[in-house]
Amino acid sequence: MDTYSLLRQLADSWVLLFLFSFFLGTVVWAFWPGLTPERRDASQIPFRNETAAQKSATREESDDE
Repeated sequence: MDTYSLLRQLADSWVLLFLFSFFLGTVVWAFWPGLTPERRDASQIPFRNETAAQKSATREESDDE
């Protein structure tokens, strides 16, 4: 068996299985119920350094539109 055929069989079976397992593991990890506080905290990162004046100015601009 030449090298190309061996690598092709490996890629068609085991590497595909590994990548599919990795994908499923990533999806399960991302939506795991215990990680909800971390996701909420991460979603608020862009707003952590806003002051009250910036928030009210942003609200007034959106109300004018």
